[in-house]
Amino acid sequence: EKFKTLKAEGNAFVRMGKYEEAVKKYSECMQLNTEECTIYTNRALCYLKLYKYEEAKQDCDHVLQLEDSNIKAFYRRALAYKGLQVRTKTVAGI
Repeated sequence: EKFKTLKAEGNAFVRMGKYEEAVKKYSECMQLNTEECTIYTNRALCYLKLYKYEEAKQDCDHVLQLEDSNIKAFYRRALAYKGLQVRTKTVAGI
């Protein structure tokens, strides 16, 4: 029950554009249930919005270990890789 409440609060924060707060709620959810893939893909979305590409990639990698055909995880991991490449080029001055 607490898991559902935290997830709903996290989703509400996402809708408001409060991604840091959503990450905290989703992280609390993970302490209650580490097998729920939706929480990881939702948190990955927040990390992408916060330009935390490595964290987003890690969440997607975790989901893909549990569900190797999760489309959201593949898509968001691709966005994370793209963000990491852009950041690397920017840092390198390319």
